[in-house]
Amino acid sequence: MSALEFEKPIFELESKIKELQVFSASKKIALEPELKKLTQKLDKMKLDIYNNLTPWQRIQIARHPERPFTLDYIRMFTSDFVELHGDRQFADDMAIVAGFAQINGAKVMLMGHQKGRDTKENVLRNFGCAHPEGYRKAMRLMKLAEKFALPIVVLIDTPGAYPGVGAEERGQAQAIAENLRDMVELKTPIVATIIGEGGSGGALGIGIADRVCILQHAYYSVISPEGCASILWRNAIKAPLAAEALKITAENLREFGVVDQIVREPLGGAHHDPVKTAADLKDVVLKHIKELSLLSREELVKERYSKFRKIGAFLETPA
Repeated sequence: MSALEFEKPIFELESKIKELQVFSASKKIALEPELKKLTQKLDKMKLDIYNNLTPWQRIQIARHPERPFTLDYIRMFTSDFVELHGDRQFADDMAIVAGFAQINGAKVMLMGHQKGRDTKENVLRNFGCAHPEGYRKAMRLMKLAEKFALPIVVLIDTPGAYPGVGAEERGQAQAIAENLRDMVELKTPIVATIIGEGGSGGALGIGIADRVCILQHAYYSVISPEGCASILWRNAIKAPLAAEALKITAENLREFGVVDQIVREPLGGAHHDPVKTAADLKDVVLKHIKELSLLSREELVKERYSKFRKIGAFLETPA
């Protein structure tokens, strides 16, 4: 597993412990007291580091190349997944995967951004940055879910919508805007979770949901820290400072009412125990689907509209 810069002391100590274990076994020398002390030191180091992460360090975890992606979660907590393709206008966007699935027997329409593990797959998936046809595909299938009264489960993980010339020529802004408008009016439960990066309109384009959850080390922001730093300080190196100022961590977002629930991750991040993360996320998604299923179609739309109208509200007081 690759180590982030702030994780290097942990990996170095883990390597030292493994070397001692191998030496102890090969030479048949009892080193249990020394190994116990080092293991205790390692446990304390992990707690000290992971319980005191800066916003920038948490963003690095959200971008970790070994972090579970949408297809990983589909494999781990769904069954009978049938992927559906195309927007019926231009093409199929591989940056967004979507289809019918079952979660513990509950039938859903599941969709989300998909990144790649290597260069070839990242080119195929466009690094998780969707084109207009991706958002139109998502809306086509959301309306199909509404027709069959299926809950919609969304997994968000994108740096942002693709800003290329072709995407703009095919109506990127319009596709996202239409999704925002139409998702508010969908008469079926929608549960969305930010599982990694939640970048700007690229995330919001499939993120208008009755319940918006976020994994503990994921982030959700109108702009990336690097982009913000380039605008405000004319220097992308200031990204850690921008990450602090943007207030984009899970706790900040919960405090502001942007997300409804934080899903805890294993110590060090979801990539340290993907199976547990998937199990916890599945439980959260099913809980919200069950709660939302008790509401009428009209109540769903009314509460969803009210939820997003409240975000960003503030009061002015006379000077």
